[in-house]
Amino acid sequence: MARTRQIRKVIRSKPTLEGAGVHLHRAFGYSEVPLFDPFLLLDDFRSDEPRHFLKGFPWHPHRGIETVTYVLTGDVEHGDSMGNKGVIGSGDVQWMTAGSGIIHQEMPKGDSKGRMYGFQLWANLPASHKMMEPRYRGITATEIPTVTASGNAAVKVIAGTLDGTTGPVRDIVTDPEYLDVTVPAHSEFTHATIPGHTVLAYVIEGKGLFCKEKIPLSYEVEGTNYFDMRKDAFADNGTLVLFGDGHEVVASTEDDPVRFLLVSGKPIGEPVAWYGPIVMNTQKELQIAFAELDSNTFIKQKSARST
Repeated sequence: MARTRQIRKVIRSKPTLEGAGVHLHRAFGYSEVPLFDPFLLLDDFRSDEPRHFLKGFPWHPHRGIETVTYVLTGDVEHGDSMGNKGVIGSGDVQWMTAGSGIIHQEMPKGDSKGRMYGFQLWANLPASHKMMEPRYRGITATEIPTVTASGNAAVKVIAGTLDGTTGPVRDIVTDPEYLDVTVPAHSEFTHATIPGHTVLAYVIEGKGLFCKEKIPLSYEVEGTNYFDMRKDAFADNGTLVLFGDGHEVVASTEDDPVRFLLVSGKPIGEPVAWYGPIVMNTQKELQIAFAELDSNTFIKQKSARST
């Protein structure tokens, strides 16, 4: 019999400033390592105020990680020091493997109404792949299939496989699944998961109940734990749910629909040495990376491969 995953932790995303002054909400990051292994960070950069995002993320390095940028609305222009450039538009995904090193910039532009809605997830790379060749996967909205799943849920399959449909992002080291799930009102969505994998849901619209747990939900804001004492506590917009181990997750709704990102991946189980945009296994490796930045030997490849 399938064992439903139970809620392990609930976190309310926190306001954060990043880049050259981008206002965003961080669902988890440095302080949660290794709780979300193999994932390192999830940022929610939805905004209706251009002054809060137009300064963007000017030139900066990455090594040892993969970044997944999913845009709901607006455009993000990107480029790197090796001459690659492009635009991530509404509904598009870019999966970038920094590997041995990339220096790039990401500049949110929004849409004609001044809206910029999107998310960036960081996935760690194991030691055996930290210095792999950098590469990009640019996925357009039309390439992402939508599946009608249990509970009449509409699911965009970005990575992973659902009911025989496989998403366009493939061959990622940590074997991830990345789904955009919308569950209508008065419905229940059940999804099989791989035991031993880390599984999380981040609510982006409406509100829902996870794992049929009608118990008080705790969440953390600026280091302080808060508790919702309602017996019918629901996870709403900006709430992240981390699940314990099991064979499936369940999301249910009452009078309101819910939309959430459902992400899972195989834990790496290795030490994490992290400073800024570079994530390695040891402090010595970090020191080498920053020394290479100073000596202009950081980039190991002439170009980042597109797949």
